[in-house]
Amino acid sequence: MPTGDAVTVEWVREINPGTFPGDLSVEPVAIDDDGTAKPVDWIQVDAIRELIAWAQLTSHRRVAKVAIVVPAERMNIAAANALLKTLEEPAPSTYLILVSAAPGRVPATLRSRCRLLHAPRPDAAAARAWLEAQDVADAKSLLAQAGGAPLLARQLAEPGYQAERAIWLKALAAPATLVPATLAERIDAAPREARRERLADAIDWLLGWCGDLAHAAAGAAPRRNGDHAAALARLAASVAPVALFRYHRALLRQRGLVAHPLTPRLVAESLLTDYRLLFR
Repeated sequence: MPTGDAVTVEWVREINPGTFPGDLSVEPVAIDDDGTAKPVDWIQVDAIRELIAWAQLTSHRRVAKVAIVVPAERMNIAAANALLKTLEEPAPSTYLILVSAAPGRVPATLRSRCRLLHAPRPDAAAARAWLEAQDVADAKSLLAQAGGAPLLARQLAEPGYQAERAIWLKALAAPATLVPATLAERIDAAPREARRERLADAIDWLLGWCGDLAHAAAGAAPRRNGDHAAALARLAASVAPVALFRYHRALLRQRGLVAHPLTPRLVAESLLTDYRLLFR
């Protein structure tokens, strides 16, 4: 592996820097003065420079060193450019692993210097059995919501997340009475530091809902929202396929911009307004 590995996975075990001298994890977090870690939008160039300095040190155990950058698509442009030379000429016995669930958003200059390894998800039966062993209720529905990813499904079991999802999907099921501004205000009801995450959740719900509308229009069962199959079948008869596909593409573009300096509530309001127009 002369230039490191790029891995597509849904989750990676957190490695605490300093626990093992030969391991390093670079993530989009900032450390406060009191040592508290808080999430930030991007992996900054300073974090990559620290990784480069670490990579140039000789392991005191004389064993291989491993650095993980996760999620790799969250490196800003300066950080990605700074990593290029180290990927091209890594130090001996040093392995760089770029982890991403969205490898298409990793700069091509980085991808071309890596070897792509896919980490397949387990089959549905194994994933469901694992969730049930974790005492997760309604594992089948949660797996559907998570697109078959068991670790994500376990996260989605959080009661607050499910309660908010229920509110949004109930509104999406009745576009004639949906008030975009009112529903979008729920973004601002979250703490300021959690509003972009709430927006990301809302876009994911819209993406899953629109995908299921397309399946229902084709006579297939919904994949993500089987608990709303009746509403999806009813709405599918009144939505134009081309308009739906265009809206789905717009959602995908917006999902890739969540980390940018946007106003989450206004983004949600605009997306919900466009959603209502699908049924006019």
